[in-house]
Amino acid sequence: MSEAEPNLEPVLPERYPFWSYGDLALFIGLSLPSLILGALLVRVFVWAFHIDVGITAAELLSAQFTGYGFLFLALYLILRLHYNRPFWRSLGWVQAPIRPLTLVLLGFVLAFLVAAAGTLLRTPDLNSPLKQLLSDPASAALVAAFAITLGPLCEELAFRGFMQPLLVRSLGPVLGIVVTALPFGLLHLQQNAFSWRHGLLITLAGVAFGWIRHLSGSTKAATIMHAAYNSTFFILFLMQKKIAPPPW
Repeated sequence: MSEAEPNLEPVLPERYPFWSYGDLALFIGLSLPSLILGALLVRVFVWAFHIDVGITAAELLSAQFTGYGFLFLALYLILRLHYNRPFWRSLGWVQAPIRPLTLVLLGFVLAFLVAAAGTLLRTPDLNSPLKQLLSDPASAALVAAFAITLGPLCEELAFRGFMQPLLVRSLGPVLGIVVTALPFGLLHLQQNAFSWRHGLLITLAGVAFGWIRHLSGSTKAATIMHAAYNSTFFILFLMQKKIAPPPW
C-alpha cells in the first residue's frame, strides 16, 4: 500500500480583519444600550448604598466606563465565541516596532501642533461640559487620570483596533484612516459644546493615531501616543487655564 501523497496546495494566510461589517454594526448598535445600562447600574449602586458622591466627575466617569465594560464584553464574546480568536491580539494589541519613548514624543509633538492649529482657527473658549468638570480640582484630577489611561485604551481598541482595519481593507489606508477618524471626532463633540473647531482638531488627532496604527500594525502604539497627547494638553491646561479646554 503506497503512502498518501502530501498535500501540496499552498496554505493561504487568513484574511485580516476576519470580522465583518455586520459585527461592526452590532458593536455600534450596542454602544448606546451599554452606556445606558452602565449609567443605571452606577445610579442604583449609589442609591442602594447611600453613597455621597462628593466629586462631580466620579459618578459620570464610573457610569461611562461601566458602559464601556459591557460594550467590550460584547466585543470579546464576538471574537472569542463566534470566531474563536484572541481578543487583544485580534485588535492589534501587539508590540510595536517603534520605541515607546518615540511614541510619547510623537504624542507631545502632535499636541503642540493641534494647539497651534487651534490658535489659527481661533478656537473659542466655551463653557463646555468638559470645562465645567475641569473647574473642580478633584474632578479635574479624576478626569486627567481617566484621560491618560482608560480613555485612550478604550477609544483606540474601538476605533483603531476594531473599526479601522475594516475600513482600510475596503477603502485603502488614506481614506480608511480618515473615515475612522470622523466618528472619533464626532464622539467628542458633546463634551466640547458641539464646537466644530474642537471636533475638527480631534478628528485630525484621530488621523494621526490611525496613521501610527497603520504604520506600526499596533493598537498599543496608537494608545501610547494618544495617552501622551492627552497628558500634554492636561499639563498645558494646568499651566495656563485661559486656553480652551483640551481637545480630548
